[in-house]
Amino acid sequence: MNWIQVVGTVVIAMGSIILHGCAAPEPRQELFAPTDAQMKIRSAQTRTFEVKDHTAAMRGVLAALQDLGFIIERANEPLGLVTAARFAEPNYYDVLGVTVTVRPQQDGKTMVRANAIYNSKPIEDPKVYQNFFAAVERSLFLVKD
Repeated sequence: MNWIQVVGTVVIAMGSIILHGCAAPEPRQELFAPTDAQMKIRSAQTRTFEVKDHTAAMRGVLAALQDLGFIIERANEPLGLVTAARFAEPNYYDVLGVTVTVRPQQDGKTMVRANAIYNSKPIEDPKVYQNFFAAVERSLFLVKD
């Protein structure tokens, strides 16, 4: 084999590798399809309250988070978005974070969804969300006009 044949073989091999790398992967249909486990946790994370006023619902969520010891990081009323965090006890190196969305519904109710994480891992225990929504319900009772 002479050097021209070797170079030709290398060029053909490199070309096929480059072309293979440019091929788009086949999209998986189930990538964004919800699973039963996701739907179960989402139902635990969501509650609907008999509150027509979006501002009052936001105030209730903010008050509940503060009552639970959270520090409000961001609150955007037009988007209905609140993010908050607190250090977890007894180890103050652990962080508990929560993102809450508040959305008005067409029937004059307000839907609140909370998503909690503990040290960057999602919390899936429904009891955590039940406790949060109990605090929101108490706060909404106090902020009602």
